[in-house]
Amino acid sequence: MDEPKDQGEHHEHHAHESAHIVKPHVEGFVDKVRSNPWMVTSMVLAVILIILVIFGSSIFSGKKISPNGSAVNGVAVTPEVAGQKLITFINSQGKGNATLVSTAQENGLYKITVKYQNQDIPVLVTPDGNFLVGNTVPLTTEANAAAANTQQANTQQQQAAPQVQKSDKPTVDLFVMSYCPYGTQIEKGIIPVATLLKDKINFNIRWVSYSMHGKNEVDENTRQYCIEKEQNAKYLPYLQCFLGAGESASCLTSTGIDTAKLNACVASADTQYNITANFNNQASWLNGRYPIFAIDQSDNNKYGVQGSPTLVINGGQVSSARDPESLLKTVCAAFNTAPSECSQTLSTASPQPGFGTATTAASTTTGTGAGAQCG
Repeated sequence: MDEPKDQGEHHEHHAHESAHIVKPHVEGFVDKVRSNPWMVTSMVLAVILIILVIFGSSIFSGKKISPNGSAVNGVAVTPEVAGQKLITFINSQGKGNATLVSTAQENGLYKITVKYQNQDIPVLVTPDGNFLVGNTVPLTTEANAAAANTQQANTQQQQAAPQVQKSDKPTVDLFVMSYCPYGTQIEKGIIPVATLLKDKINFNIRWVSYSMHGKNEVDENTRQYCIEKEQNAKYLPYLQCFLGAGESASCLTSTGIDTAKLNACVASADTQYNITANFNNQASWLNGRYPIFAIDQSDNNKYGVQGSPTLVINGGQVSSARDPESLLKTVCAAFNTAPSECSQTLSTASPQPGFGTATTAASTTTGTGAGAQCG
């Protein structure tokens, strides 16, 4: 397993910019803007971003960012990580929220398309995720047509059902850490899917084979493992409650968990999987930093799980946005014959990371295996 990287690195600010000014025929340009008002929004966003990169406290720092989001000099990021950095940066400025639409590689750069003020706007970012290059605005009929065709292709690609292994009754395994904000985010998105499809799928919360958030997380992982295993009908109600504020005690009471049965299971699991022993023995920790949590170790190895969350459907890792509607489409794509429930529409609002019920207006198309993760 690759070494997990610490999160929350502090970044210094550096910015470099080279400007190339294009002077189109004034009347033609004005006509173009009149017929394509989105160009104004696009140019305004580009100017705002450039000003913020030069003068603001930018996330586009002088340090390089590794593919899983930690600072390592000289290493490029994935397009998805670059996109997440851009979205976080825009939304941190208090000038309106943006959401990620798509990412692509283009001429050695990353083309990050964001939704800002109800417009899909392309922005170019360097592959290290540190510098904004600028924005592409079509100034000719041919360029505008090409941009429209590209946008249509991107939209069709996003709407297409993900490619997953099919079965009559899909098995959906979601690997998380109980206190990982990105794990809790996708859990909030997938609970409505599991509730809707019920026993038409085999749905399981699985556990990443190490912990990053202290003893509380180790204890909660074990607690949830036992509730799902021995009091399964009460597990999703308990999980829904826990995701609201991260308060286990009150949720155990409100959902009617048999605590005597739970405590017996926790003690048994602790012995079987050396949970407390592994936590207390720092010499056994992954890279000396993260205690081993071995309940689902074999499945972690089998499916190549490296962080929270990782979504595995019918034995293969799958990427999906984290809103209920996108997750429903992803799961329903795994049926040989989709049930009627798959024709229903769920919320397209994406849960925010961490505990709580807040959402954003549109989903963030970040793959759970390659996007924002703990790990």
